[in-house]
Amino acid sequence: MRSVVFYFQVHQPWRLRHFTFFDIGAGQEWFDDAENARIVRRVAQKCYLPMNRQMLECIKASGKRFRIAYSISGAALDQFERWVPEVIESFQALAKTGCVEFLGETSHHSLSALVSLEEFDRQVLAQAARIEKLFGRRPTTFRNTELVITNEIARRAEELGFTAILGEGADQLLGWRSPHRVYRPEGCERIKLLLRSYKYSDDIAFRFSNKEWPEYPLSPERFAGWLAALGTRERFVGLFMDYETFGEHQWEETGIFRFMQKLPAACLATGALQFRTPSEIATELDPVARLDIPRPTSWADAERDLTAWLGNPMQKAAHEALYGLLPAVRRLAEAGDDGPYAKWQRLSTSDHVYYMCTKWFSDGDVHKYFSPYATPHDAFISFMNVFDDLSRDVRARLAALSSSDGDRPRERRSQTRRKPTSGEAGDSTRERKPRGKRKPRRAKAAAPKSSAKKPRSAKPKARRRTAKP
Repeated sequence: MRSVVFYFQVHQPWRLRHFTFFDIGAGQEWFDDAENARIVRRVAQKCYLPMNRQMLECIKASGKRFRIAYSISGAALDQFERWVPEVIESFQALAKTGCVEFLGETSHHSLSALVSLEEFDRQVLAQAARIEKLFGRRPTTFRNTELVITNEIARRAEELGFTAILGEGADQLLGWRSPHRVYRPEGCERIKLLLRSYKYSDDIAFRFSNKEWPEYPLSPERFAGWLAALGTRERFVGLFMDYETFGEHQWEETGIFRFMQKLPAACLATGALQFRTPSEIATELDPVARLDIPRPTSWADAERDLTAWLGNPMQKAAHEALYGLLPAVRRLAEAGDDGPYAKWQRLSTSDHVYYMCTKWFSDGDVHKYFSPYATPHDAFISFMNVFDDLSRDVRARLAALSSSDGDRPRERRSQTRRKPTSGEAGDSTRERKPRGKRKPRRAKAAAPKSSAKKPRSAKPKARRRTAKP
């Protein structure tokens, strides 16, 4: 029997306010909380809450044979907790059914795996702990931001304990192979790769309401028939898409909710289809071959590469500048000042460079639809102004930290320093006065004849050398 694997991505970025050059250093807020709150509340009412109710009903109506998976970014969880906590409660109700899997990902929907595996580890482990706390089970399946995957990323996920990883069934990756079978990334020993079937996924996510599409209008029965009619060697179909497809990208008026309400029953009625979560597929099926992924692939655009985020000079400059600051914010965090690091992580969300994409922008493509900016250049200017503001703050804090580190040893020495006698005070004063002049120091070092004076002349010299910051 063929398995249908539904995975929905839930994400909301922290959008920046219009941050100008004159705001740099003025203590202005970076993030547009009013707009972020407005959007997440709207999407909660149009998508998250009604779809979660419907998915719960489908699970119950199917006798728990309908199974699905979600990945919820840390940025989305932050906004849910702050503005719409009922959304988290509705996901927790789904988790209690035992028919829903919650996946692991980077906490801030970042591209850290491409630059810093250490930062990648921190974000992945933090997100895994948060998912376990909220939904009662630690993730065993990993999906990287925007399904970006390479051999190295898969190996890292394996080292972090994941047993399955999701990827895009891109033509340039598969060649003649099918996306409906399990693979193992090159260089991995245990982790299994499950690929997205972009043809069937995009039928729902993008083409569903397109009246010029030859298959419009798409019925649940016809779609289920397509999946059931695949060849016997096609073991599963990965239907991976943004959860915001339902009610936000595809409005309720298109019939998308009715379609999803009836689809589980239509699939089960074929007798050839069943529903599974990604971890269940990883348990039930063995890899048919190794798959080499030397270059990053993603689920974005027709190219299915990184050009949606790193395809032009603005995007590359912003991305490189941000990660160039990472060692400094980590130094502060390790010293107990984690405020700049928390802000840096919010800026690491991939949406910020996505808004700078110039591919086909004048034609009004999907990039323009998702961007809060009038142009990609506006996105770049606003981001870099915020980055400059963060950089200034980090430099000031590092300077204060260095000054504090330099003062502490002197304070300790001043507490233990022996008060000189009246006879010794003159010698100490004369030794410190010609600081840096070599001849007087050599002369005084040779002058004392009694062994009692040698420790007194050596001790201030040692203090002068170690007191330098």
